[in-house]
Amino acid sequence: MPRHTVARIDLENLRHNYRRASELAGSARAMAVVKADGYGHGLARVAGALADLTERYAVACLEEAVALRESGLSHPVLLMEGVHEAEDLKLCEAEGFIVAVHDQHQLPWLESSPARPEVWLKVNSGMNRLGFAPADIAAHAMHLRRLGIRVTGAMTHFACADDPASERTLEQTRRFEAATSGIEGLSLSVANSSAHFRDGQPMFEWSRPGIMLYGSSPLLGTQGPDLGLKPVMTLESRLIAVRELAVGEAVGYGEAWRATSPTVMGMVCIGYGDGYPRHAGNGTPVRVRGTRVPLIGRVSMDMLAVDLTEIPGAAAGDPVELWGPHIGIDEVAARAGTISYELLTGVTGRVPRLVRPQS
Repeated sequence: MPRHTVARIDLENLRHNYRRASELAGSARAMAVVKADGYGHGLARVAGALADLTERYAVACLEEAVALRESGLSHPVLLMEGVHEAEDLKLCEAEGFIVAVHDQHQLPWLESSPARPEVWLKVNSGMNRLGFAPADIAAHAMHLRRLGIRVTGAMTHFACADDPASERTLEQTRRFEAATSGIEGLSLSVANSSAHFRDGQPMFEWSRPGIMLYGSSPLLGTQGPDLGLKPVMTLESRLIAVRELAVGEAVGYGEAWRATSPTVMGMVCIGYGDGYPRHAGNGTPVRVRGTRVPLIGRVSMDMLAVDLTEIPGAAAGDPVELWGPHIGIDEVAARAGTISYELLTGVTGRVPRLVRPQS
């Protein structure tokens, strides 16, 4: 028998979260962001579950777009990083992939290629990762259109939309609007997940919900349920041993936790080799028999320890929720000094994904 360490995937909750994104997008259409293997939930699985709800998908790279086609989906797909070789433009045109163009070095590829894929221009409105300067967008759009290339959209990405108190999102929106004003025939897209929850934020034609689809909060200081979102992944394991520790006894590598009173300790068969964060500290909650209990000691590759003193009768075989409907992934991420995005995409391949409902 295999271990009982699994990630349960609730596709109905995924669909609920997409509908929530669509509601918040207003008149804009929401393209489902399914990059990074559907944020660790399975690319084909989540894209298929949303196929009747979304009109298009967004991914990071060509490999992900090809995987969507191989799964049988024919929706338009936006490649948010564009292509990395000129020869890939032909495949993009053939498969209906929309290519984000964000840097000068990509322009000669389009100029010399016989392929004419649909193109979106990326505007660097202040995040300073990818994108053309706002003042250059109109000229690039005109140049590419003269070559017969279909420039149909423009996009940008926000740096601080997760912080409701920040004014940077408004500044970036204004820069983007100024850069694209007067260019006819462009669909505009600015809104990542967090922008959906900003009062008065223009959504334009397309929003791009990502992490919110999977039930995690995109806003600082909040949990997914606070925003009407439902968790899609429940990471679950079981106790494999229970023992008593005397005062002064330590647990795990480096003896990072030591009992100050008689303690009932349980070992759970999950660790950083499964994607549970190694830096989750003492006190990080898990759930056993309906009760939140704290993690104690350092997380090992294959195991972690929890304090079961408050749960009389806890025994090997009891289920343990690491995150899910009762233990918020955003709380676990904060305890580990990271973000939920990293936790979801970091669940490793040795953890089976069990899907509900079955596809």
